[in-house]
Amino acid sequence: MENSSQPMLESDNLTKVYEDGVKAVDKVSFQIYPGEVYAMLGGNGAGKTTTINLFLNLIDPSEGEARVDGIPTHRRPLEAKTRMAFVSENVMLYPGFTAIQNLDYFARLGGKTRYTRKDYKEVLLRVGLQEDAHNRRLKGFSKGMRQKSGIAIAILKDAPAILLDEPTSGLDPKAGREFMNLLENLRNEGKAILMSTHDIFRAKEIADTVGIMDGGRLIMQKKREELRDADLEELYVKYMGGLAEEQMKSDNPS
Repeated sequence: MENSSQPMLESDNLTKVYEDGVKAVDKVSFQIYPGEVYAMLGGNGAGKTTTINLFLNLIDPSEGEARVDGIPTHRRPLEAKTRMAFVSENVMLYPGFTAIQNLDYFARLGGKTRYTRKDYKEVLLRVGLQEDAHNRRLKGFSKGMRQKSGIAIAILKDAPAILLDEPTSGLDPKAGREFMNLLENLRNEGKAILMSTHDIFRAKEIADTVGIMDGGRLIMQKKREELRDADLEELYVKYMGGLAEEQMKSDNPS
């Protein structure tokens, strides 16, 4: 979706170098507008999660900025966090609480005090959590059920930007399909969504833009129109393989 307004999420020359010299993110730049899904592909250690952590201000950038609604996250973190909701791969909720109790606790923690029990039930049904699980304690939930509860909490926050780290991990095919439908609905509501994933096929299906990261660098960025007739899996292997070959040449000059 093309949009002339300000990007809701923006990575501007974003770089993170750790004290041991490892460059986890290397001059990464992209923009996500309201009503867009950006899928970030890459192997383990590619820099996807570090990029998300920079947006969340869990770590400070070495150079550049991550901005949410124009707000630099490392300069005005509290203000930036009000505009973001985050769901991690391993959702950390309270196992001794029921699903509804978890939603109520985190909604109130975020200052949302007007939600009713009916609201909680509706959002849990919306994310595909069956009604007979709403009043069960999370310690008996599968990973997929916990993931749905985490996504429900993110929806209740009603933030304009949503960040998802491997959101389809642990979901069975039916739950994965429900999640794709949910993402599409959130995009239609005008949310800007950044999703890190290993799932090439779902990335092509849902994303307005796909980026491929490797070694901390954004090595490919293509819009949906450019990928319509492309084999994304083949592109992924081509880009990753080409980068590996380039690295081998630089490590072993003739």
